[in-house]
Amino acid sequence: MAKVIYVSATGEAREVDVPAGMTVMAAALKNGIDGILAECGGVCMCSTCHVFVDEKFFDKLPPAQDTEEAVLEIAAIERRPNSRLSCQIKMTDALDGLIVRLPEKQR
Repeated sequence: MAKVIYVSATGEAREVDVPAGMTVMAAALKNGIDGILAECGGVCMCSTCHVFVDEKFFDKLPPAQDTEEAVLEIAAIERRPNSRLSCQIKMTDALDGLIVRLPEKQR
């Protein structure tokens, strides 16, 4: 299993084991990570699973598709160059140690 480190807006970090193929969003919900709402259930429609991916991992992710790009435009917190929807990040062994920072709010 790969590890994801979720960092809250206040700087509190929590490490979670995530099996390959599970999304960063689903792992957050399963492990009670505050700050990921996932109101649409992970179908890339609501932006309430917005995260900021640590720069050292950003290039390891596949590019965002057009739908994700559009949904990020409606995020509650202004989008940054490293913004992604956690429902669109599927864990792989190459992402072991992935760090995602959560915005102050999701809606």
